[in-house]
Amino acid sequence: MENALTFLTSHPVNDAGLLDAYSKTVTGVVGTVAESVVHIEVQRKVNDKRNPERKTQTGAGSGFIISSDGFIITNNHVIEQAESIRVSFVDGRKVNAEIKGTDPSTDIAVLKIDETGLKALSFADSAALQVGQIAIAIGNPMGLQYTVTAGVVSALGRTLRASNGRLIDNVIQTDAALNPGNSGGPLVNSLGQIIGVNTAMIPAAQGLCFAISSNLAAQIAGQLILHGKVKRAQLGIAAQPVKLTNRMIAANKLTIQTGVYVFETIPDGNYDNSQLHIGDIIIAFDNIPVATVDDMHLLLTEKQIGRKVLVDVLRGGHSVTITVTPGNGD
Repeated sequence: MENALTFLTSHPVNDAGLLDAYSKTVTGVVGTVAESVVHIEVQRKVNDKRNPERKTQTGAGSGFIISSDGFIITNNHVIEQAESIRVSFVDGRKVNAEIKGTDPSTDIAVLKIDETGLKALSFADSAALQVGQIAIAIGNPMGLQYTVTAGVVSALGRTLRASNGRLIDNVIQTDAALNPGNSGGPLVNSLGQIIGVNTAMIPAAQGLCFAISSNLAAQIAGQLILHGKVKRAQLGIAAQPVKLTNRMIAANKLTIQTGVYVFETIPDGNYDNSQLHIGDIIIAFDNIPVATVDDMHLLLTEKQIGRKVLVDVLRGGHSVTITVTPGNGD
């Protein structure tokens, strides 16, 4: 029987062929995608008491073109509080950009430049991703233009906390290395299609990098282009998670260990929360169990605006069903 050492030393051509195929895949993708990836430079006002003469601060990130007439996706945190934005192309061109819309809740922003005939990238279906498939990140880390890293999709269905406290769902984890400046750049598959928007890394951990899924990014970008903002429902309450007692759980035959405690209601909004009382513990919304505030955020989508929704609450330890009408959260 041929042992492992004999096999490895007697099949060098096959190994070289595999490596060459991988290299050709990555270089081919880069050649296809590079002209659609842009460097983003922003100027922000600063109030530096130690250096009063310093009036602005420069920031940088990445982005990519999604339409031939100049729409660009990047991260919200890249262009947040920007006074001016410049976009650079691989051929050296630099143009001014304006913000079309931002969504801090998903860390997605859309820019618009006054250019036509641009090469746009297409979105892949991130729901079809598989752990282990090739992932290629292209961006501008540390101000170095068009740096490429390649790896695999390490995990799917992760969550990240956005700057405003909301959870971003269905986040892709990859080991394609990201650095400051990669933010907003594309994560692409072996066909050069967008599978995610690079958004974060964990500096203390090797190989833990994250991207917002292409399906979510495309959905949010579409709303930002159409409306300049993302519509979400609101109930006009302040709430926090609370642990349920064993007696509450047993008496009401609950499947959750925590609920959402309402400690403030805000009247006179574009919603109807009049049946909610301070002290209520929300345990289900639209017949879906609710254990945390994050669960509530996920359910308060645009489709709930203006719709009467059944809400189950614990009031005095007993389950009560009430009706609310969420309003526009803008």
